[in-house]
Amino acid sequence: MENTNTVRVRHSIMELQEMYDSGLNRKPLEDLMRAWKGIKELPPEDPKSFFMLGGYHGEPFRGAGWGNNQYWGGYCNHGNVLFPTWHRAYLYKLEQALQSIVGCEDVMLPYWDETSDDSVKNGIPHALTDETFMLDGVEIPNPLKSFELPQQILDAIQSDNNLYTKPKGYNTVRYPLSGLVGNDKDKAATEAHNAKFPYPSVNTALLNQNIVNWLNGTAEVGGQPIPGLAPGIYQQFVQCLNAPNYTVFSNTTSAQQWNANNTAVMPLEQPHNNIHLAVGGFDVPGQGDLSPIDGANGDMGENNTAGLDPIFFFHHCNVDRMFWVWQKKHNNRLNSRNQLDVISEYPGTNTVDNQGPTPGVAPNTWLDMTSPLAPFKKEDGTTFVSNDCINIETQLGYTYSIGSLDKPDWSSESAVLMAVEAPAKQIRVTGINRAPIKGSFLVSVFATDSNGKKHLIGTEGVLSRWNVQACANCQTHLEVRAAFDLPHSVNEQLEGAQYDVEIRTRDGVLNDDTAMTIFNLSQRMTKKLYNLEIR
Repeated sequence: MENTNTVRVRHSIMELQEMYDSGLNRKPLEDLMRAWKGIKELPPEDPKSFFMLGGYHGEPFRGAGWGNNQYWGGYCNHGNVLFPTWHRAYLYKLEQALQSIVGCEDVMLPYWDETSDDSVKNGIPHALTDETFMLDGVEIPNPLKSFELPQQILDAIQSDNNLYTKPKGYNTVRYPLSGLVGNDKDKAATEAHNAKFPYPSVNTALLNQNIVNWLNGTAEVGGQPIPGLAPGIYQQFVQCLNAPNYTVFSNTTSAQQWNANNTAVMPLEQPHNNIHLAVGGFDVPGQGDLSPIDGANGDMGENNTAGLDPIFFFHHCNVDRMFWVWQKKHNNRLNSRNQLDVISEYPGTNTVDNQGPTPGVAPNTWLDMTSPLAPFKKEDGTTFVSNDCINIETQLGYTYSIGSLDKPDWSSESAVLMAVEAPAKQIRVTGINRAPIKGSFLVSVFATDSNGKKHLIGTEGVLSRWNVQACANCQTHLEVRAAFDLPHSVNEQLEGAQYDVEIRTRDGVLNDDTAMTIFNLSQRMTKKLYNLEIR
């Protein structure tokens, strides 16, 4: 155990922002800015520097991940049962670094309450997007808006065509901008794209509108919005709190397996993915009054660079909060505040699942609560494991203020998981090969009714890499699957509808012509982009 003496509170960034804006108490936000400025200015080789900590998620690849195609590259765990606990340990170490800055010993990492009324209406809190901040009487660049690389990041994987290489002085970007600068072709395309968006205030407005669209994401049938159909990120967070066990709650791979034989569950990792794509560079599909901004390739949209944008940690702090809310909600039934059970040898419990193993973990290793959460060390020098960070209050010494979707007391929550009404239909998409698709992408299902009107049924974001082929073990899990439940009320209104799938990639919508080009280039010919099953 790391800290059992006191329990300190992580507040939402909005709480700090409102106290600052009102003049009631400016110190908490000022100290947060001071701490972030401090870790960003540390020498890049300092273990508490933001460059070092931000780079643990993806690039710059270190350890066995550096240029070794047996490992995906970065240390982060996605698509497996370590996803929530690895990121919990990650936030804890980042928070300790913030507290190491002189005068910032009391700083706690705030969360961006993504399902709060303010976020749903307005998008990202302005403390995370303002250009500048007044600190100690001096106007400084806002430490939470972006990060300037103190040294070059060099892509050591030759087949990547230097996709991940970024020069010293590069500043991370968000939607609607692009940050691909690793080779001459991408650099020229990025410069041309970004020239269309020269005004930071306009760009922030576009970003916030995209976040609002993603968060709300309801669909209409018969002119009426249908709750639960094409759920936005808000509803996805609501749904994930009903996941029946830790294994399927924790990650997309396990949930996909569960959904093949049961009423669909929403894993925590799915709304997490969609926030990444919303901040990094995808418009929510199905919004007829919006024109997708193709070419937006912000750093949050890819595993390799997401951790270098400060907003990553405020997003993941909220994901960790939702993890804790799930634990509190299911504690009477599962004792989930103090133990997390992994279904043995289930999809999502092996190092090869989804992304390939992380550095320091052998390929084809079964994962459980004793698996190392590398590279994070405890005070005694041993590596964190999931069992070290189950109860955040007694083991790590922190808790969360009561934000959206939480409540002060969960003790009356029923010990029996409430039955969920079986859907009228389940629409399953299988067989999507992600190997030749560059970067993250969206899988959406649409229904065309008897009047020829098209309705969005649902969208799943797939947080992927620019070049999956550069990771040998990623090749063992190339299939992407998605499942969408159709409620009885909606099914009646869509009687006789025709269903189709849209795969939106960084290169636009993947259709037969573009797919043939992509698959020809990768020497992976296929007759079908996907399989669609309605049952």
